[in-house]
Amino acid sequence: MKVVVGISGGVDSALSAYLLKEQGHEVIGAMMLTWDKSMPIPPITGGCLAPEEEDLEAAQSVAKSVGIPLVTVNLAKEFSEIVLKNFKQEYAAGRTPNPCLICNQNLKFGLLMQGVKRQGVDFDKFATGHYCRINYDDNLKRFQLKTASDIKKDQSYFLYRLNQEQLSKIIFPLSELTKTEVRALAERYNLPVAKRQDSQDFYAGDYKDILQFKPKRGEIVDKTGKVLGHHEGIWNFTIGKRKGLIGGGTKEPIYVIGLDSCHNRVIVGGKDDLFSKEIIVQNINWVSIPPTEKFNAQVKIRAQHKPAEAEIFVKDNTAKVVFKEPQMAVTPGQSAVFYDGEILLAGGVIK
Repeated sequence: MKVVVGISGGVDSALSAYLLKEQGHEVIGAMMLTWDKSMPIPPITGGCLAPEEEDLEAAQSVAKSVGIPLVTVNLAKEFSEIVLKNFKQEYAAGRTPNPCLICNQNLKFGLLMQGVKRQGVDFDKFATGHYCRINYDDNLKRFQLKTASDIKKDQSYFLYRLNQEQLSKIIFPLSELTKTEVRALAERYNLPVAKRQDSQDFYAGDYKDILQFKPKRGEIVDKTGKVLGHHEGIWNFTIGKRKGLIGGGTKEPIYVIGLDSCHNRVIVGGKDDLFSKEIIVQNINWVSIPPTEKFNAQVKIRAQHKPAEAEIFVKDNTAKVVFKEPQMAVTPGQSAVFYDGEILLAGGVIK
């Protein structure tokens, strides 16, 4: 089988390529380039949005070590128009986006694969170093996403926007391995990036570098509308933020509990105000099950959130999620992803 592996310059994608080659597949490495030197963003290394010289050098060394060709696909323009544009729009509207979800859906598992084919490289499957599992259910006639064997490294949350066509073409070679095992195997096989540090975030600097919004003065108010202070832009705040809200402080701790983009207001309250029993989720992508009107699931409201039991009611691809126990700091713009044990059922964006 001919397999293209998304190479990032990290240990996960490197070992994925090695394992596939050892299994007898014809393997081609592909690296997605997203950094545009003309972007008015500081070239800070350590995140996904950063100059790629070191990553490209690492990817080339991996390809040479494994004995596979490496192609590059320049998607800097698309990254700016799709990922960064959405990032800015969401923050301006008082929401907190997750750019990795947009990138995975549209670029990494979309435009990158198309770009490889445009270079005359045909292939049967596309592989990445994600920690996640794919299964085909014969009864449902659907591909399903499952959590990784190493639940601490599970990345299924970031992949819930993938559709059935994309899932049908994907392989996750590390699905049954732990991160510790991956590092050990990479050292055993003398991969040049065995000890290379993982990228930790979308951008290693201050998000204000990306947003570059002009100050827009507004009010900080409590739940009754009483003005407690002022701010210079709602994009500087997220739900749950506590420090630096009111000059001089307050008797009791206060937190950001809401962002009102229509009136340019930051709404604050006590810790109890951060808890939500119900949330609304829109733009649902049905992954492992067909659309259904009512079901029970465990729900993650952010990537590192412990799944919470809930009852879900769906109408017109919008869901009302009723938690068994109130959840803290539900954040509009983030995603709520529904699970049945290890199976990722569906997910959508918190409204």
